[in-house]
Amino acid sequence: MMAGGLVRSLVLILAVAICGAASVFQPISDSHRSAARDVFVPADGSYKSLEEAYEALKTLEILGIDKKSDLSSAACEDVVKVLSSHSSSLKDAFYALSVNGILKCKSGEDVPKDIVSKLQAGVKEAKLLLDFYYSVRGLVLVKEQFSGTDISLGDAEAIFRSIKALSQNDGRWRYSSNNPESSTFAAGLAFQTLAGVISLAPSEIDPSLIQTLKTGIVKLFDSIQKYDDGTFYFDENEGPISTTASVIRGLTSFAASESTGLNLPGDKIVGLAKFFLGVGIPGDAKDFFNQIDALACLEDNRFSVPLILSLPSTVISLTKKEPLKVKVSTVLGSKAPALSVKLVQALSSGSKGSSVINNQELKFDAVSATYFLDSFPKNFDVGKYTFVFEILLDESANENAYVTEAQTKVPVAATGAITIEDAEIAVLDSDVGSVESQKKLDLTKDGAVSLSANHLQKLRLSFQLTTPIGHVFKPHQAFLKLKHESQVEHIFLVKTSGKKSELVLDFLGLVDKLYYLSGKYEIQLTIGDASMENSLLSNIGHIELDLPERPEKAASPPLQPTDPYSRYGPKAEISHIFRVPEKLPAKQLSLVFLGLIVLPFFGFLVGLTRLGVNIKSFPSSVGAATSALLFHGGIGAVLLLYVLFWVKLDLFTTLKALSLLGVFLLFVGHRTLSHLAAASNKLKSA
Repeated sequence: MMAGGLVRSLVLILAVAICGAASVFQPISDSHRSAARDVFVPADGSYKSLEEAYEALKTLEILGIDKKSDLSSAACEDVVKVLSSHSSSLKDAFYALSVNGILKCKSGEDVPKDIVSKLQAGVKEAKLLLDFYYSVRGLVLVKEQFSGTDISLGDAEAIFRSIKALSQNDGRWRYSSNNPESSTFAAGLAFQTLAGVISLAPSEIDPSLIQTLKTGIVKLFDSIQKYDDGTFYFDENEGPISTTASVIRGLTSFAASESTGLNLPGDKIVGLAKFFLGVGIPGDAKDFFNQIDALACLEDNRFSVPLILSLPSTVISLTKKEPLKVKVSTVLGSKAPALSVKLVQALSSGSKGSSVINNQELKFDAVSATYFLDSFPKNFDVGKYTFVFEILLDESANENAYVTEAQTKVPVAATGAITIEDAEIAVLDSDVGSVESQKKLDLTKDGAVSLSANHLQKLRLSFQLTTPIGHVFKPHQAFLKLKHESQVEHIFLVKTSGKKSELVLDFLGLVDKLYYLSGKYEIQLTIGDASMENSLLSNIGHIELDLPERPEKAASPPLQPTDPYSRYGPKAEISHIFRVPEKLPAKQLSLVFLGLIVLPFFGFLVGLTRLGVNIKSFPSSVGAATSALLFHGGIGAVLLLYVLFWVKLDLFTTLKALSLLGVFLLFVGHRTLSHLAAASNKLKSA
């Protein structure tokens, strides 16, 4: 379990770090609601445990997703079963009451007396922090859900001291007195438990005990961890999300149970909210619940509600003259109180600390609840900026109820159309640098420039990029690609110096890199930047290079990768020349030999007539005569098949036909011979 928590911790810390690097935080939105419908789908219509059911129902309830009708039947059966059982554990009873608080399976005067007795006994017999937690929080739930139930702890102060004995000097808590290991996660459970003891106490708890607990909370915040973007979180074996959520739940419960209130640092409260918003949408159901439940606690608490400044879009198009839009809301997206938003600075990444916008108050649109700046100063150009905002609560708002960052920094990218001017390509003489041929280019469309050069010449490409207000623009990417007809490619970076972007290729120094490959090279120019709305990929044309022959020791061009799917394409046609047929004898000679082969057959027929054929035994009855005729016809068919095999049929076709004729002959021959045998027996007996 500890190993799994560690892995989860590392993954989530990395995710937060990535999000934190951008410093853009958005309140809970419809994307969370859509994801929750998938994450909290019960298997086979019911959840594995009441704990899992509570976490799913609580998350869906906070997000405003009504799934009670779909889930209440199976969950309520489990609730009633646990609350009616004498053998239910404290943990099961606690989660059964938690689910009951959402679904209202049992309410009114129907008090589960056995469970109440078990919880009260659990408080008296508890030695472990978890036993205190489940018992006390369970009794609080009974008090909230069942009207007229008197569940007070007569010895509440003694119970308070017993739980407080598990605390440590650094603000963390132990799970038991026998375990010296302390935990921040356990501190959150302890705060919730002590809040329950205070609410169930028949009289006021000793104020010194409350003050000691508050001192422990302040010490606990000394161990909080921080990212550079102002995100705060607690971390231990349970993982940063579970640990931080436990502390927030505990602080919220404790602040709600006592009247003097908590004085917690506002920047850390906002930092905790930014931590949960920065993790995005967790894929794990437990982390999802902890994220949403912790944010709900921050949304509704008695110490301070954090307000989050967010931008619907961090990209501003100067071409479209888009305004800057800012929203301020609570972590769950609820409406913020009356306030004003000021753009304190707009720091350009290319300048050294200078700001192009200073102390500009944003206008407010009540319909969309958006603060906006509809126009920018004339010196506001394309590029990357860091906008520094300040939120000022109006005097009418309760400043103690809300907390904001002193200043919120948000990265913003301003984009626009970049003007491309004075683009030209030329072939230069290497000796004196004179222009041999030069072409003007229109890089906004593909060209058909045709150039030629040898290894003693140079190729020069130059152009000028300017921003919408006329400043020199240095793109993040600008490179020229030469592609040989053998598919060998070479890429060269185009550098910007002064007002011009220029590239000069000296072919004499590049013959090794070009592998001494003469021939046609396609020329392609790529210019791109995040701030450039009209980034381009332009096919300029081609250049015919005449390079020296490759020396023996020079490197050969690399083999080009083959398309893995080409093996499934059509294969090359195979042409085959058959052997020339041998010369055959004359047709007349062949006919003579054919007559000589057939002649013995006619001799056979003549011999039969000379000897006299005896057909006296040929059957006279219709059935036997038919079988005899078919038998002799089958023999004739076999002889005919031999002739056809000799003339045109192949061996396999002949064997197939012969097998069929053989079966036929076997059948009719057997009938014929049977008739002859029967006739012979009659003659002998007569």
